[in-house]
Amino acid sequence: MKNLICPVSPQKVDENIVRFTALWVVLFTGITILFPNFFIPAYLVLDFYLRSFTKARYSPLSWISMYIVKSLKLKPHLIDKAPKIFAARMGFSLSVLMTLAALLNFNIALISIGAVLMLFAFLECGINFCAGCWVYTYIVLPLYKDK
Repeated sequence: MKNLICPVSPQKVDENIVRFTALWVVLFTGITILFPNFFIPAYLVLDFYLRSFTKARYSPLSWISMYIVKSLKLKPHLIDKAPKIFAARMGFSLSVLMTLAALLNFNIALISIGAVLMLFAFLECGINFCAGCWVYTYIVLPLYKDK
């Protein structure tokens, strides 16, 4: 297996905040899978949009996670922000699909897409595995190299 390649940027983010934010995504997505609705995925669309295309400090989930990290007095562990932005954009896309599936009452699609989002978020928060880096290395880069 070759090494994972992630997008790189000079900006840094606290990994503790990222992992707590991923935990919120797991919880919200799990609730949506158990009780299908479009409100929670629509909220996730907004939150992922804020993390993907604006400064993360405006994301309610990131803000709550930052508060928890500060309250627990966890030592900051700075990591590259670019892979997390890419992962947030994947989450944004999956949340949009979940919201559409919920609005159209396609519960099997909602549950399937939600399971993928929940798995990716769990891997981030639970075992510190960035699925975004895996997708970037094995799916995105090969598509761009062929052009």
